[in-house]
Amino acid sequence: MIKREIEKELLNLSSQYPVVTLTGPRQAGKTTLAKAAFPRHRYVNLELPDIRNLATSDAKSFFNTFRPPLIIDEIQRAPAILSHIQVIVDSDNTPGQLILTGSNQLQLNESVTQSLAGRTALLKLLPFSIIELQNAGIELQAAEYVTRGFLPRIYDKGQEAFKAYGNYLETYVERDLRQQNNIRNLSSFETFIRLLAGRVGQIVNLHSLSNDVGVSSTTLSEWLSVLEASYIIHRVYPYYNNFGKRLIKSPKIYFTEVGLASYLLGIQTDGQALRDPLYGGLFENMVVNDILKARYNAGMPANLYFFRDSHGGEVDLVFEERRQLTPIEIKSSMTFSDEMARGIRGLQKLSLTIQKGIVFYAGDLEFETADYSVRNFRQAGELFSPTS
Repeated sequence: MIKREIEKELLNLSSQYPVVTLTGPRQAGKTTLAKAAFPRHRYVNLELPDIRNLATSDAKSFFNTFRPPLIIDEIQRAPAILSHIQVIVDSDNTPGQLILTGSNQLQLNESVTQSLAGRTALLKLLPFSIIELQNAGIELQAAEYVTRGFLPRIYDKGQEAFKAYGNYLETYVERDLRQQNNIRNLSSFETFIRLLAGRVGQIVNLHSLSNDVGVSSTTLSEWLSVLEASYIIHRVYPYYNNFGKRLIKSPKIYFTEVGLASYLLGIQTDGQALRDPLYGGLFENMVVNDILKARYNAGMPANLYFFRDSHGGEVDLVFEERRQLTPIEIKSSMTFSDEMARGIRGLQKLSLTIQKGIVFYAGDLEFETADYSVRNFRQAGELFSPTS
């Protein structure tokens, strides 16, 4: 088993809270992590119909059968038992007695907010990070990461990436989302997902997409929320506080698993990826995700935005911490050019709160200038981890 960076924070929070809720996409490794971190806990999976029926019909009997300390997998399948969990932990506040996992943010967050506010810590587990793979002795080239992605089973079980993402799409995207969210027009839904894959790192115009998909922009907006709630995509919003210029306020779209985006684009090999006109967006998607993973693995908010104004000023990513902004450019080229930092220099002219920027690229030459640092993409997660 490849060791997960989040385990330290998971154990830390379990020593402070009676319940820890671990969310994340399907197949990100939540169950494996929970079992490894808490080997003495009992385990129960609410995906099993008989167990789920018991939990929903008779929560008291459920907890008489499965007593804490307990790992409850896919808790969103029986959210009604959260109120019963509230009673349990109010009478016995022992830290770490319940570890909950779930794969649907919308269903779970609403239920947790209502029933377990102040009683549970929340963590998000995404697929492997680059540093986790490196620590396990797995180091790939950028295009290999983009096509192979980061799903644990691809590395733990030696699965072929392209086939694995095909199965992932069919099982967890189509069937699971259709079942949970009553999406009837599956063909249009899949078309929408594939069109999104062609727009990674871009601001998505739903009105334009509605003509291509053949459904209303209102429906597409609902589908986008479904995909985000199920950790298929995530949005990065623009940073516009304290800037006088009128800024675009629509978010950019990224896939939580860049390997799935590559699959949806029909990319099977690293050679294909390098030749694909969308490779730059996929590379950016990978680096943004690695920063996001580092933040989540430490139990911290993402604090990630992008910058774009009405006069063409643009920076791929902006990291905010203690009211200070770090501009970040992400370029897939293996050869550095000063032009890569043009957006950083432009943003630095607008405010004194702008820190020294960073350019992440695919090359190995690393150096410092007065305005920015140049780093290999593998360092992205490490540099933005609060524990580094």
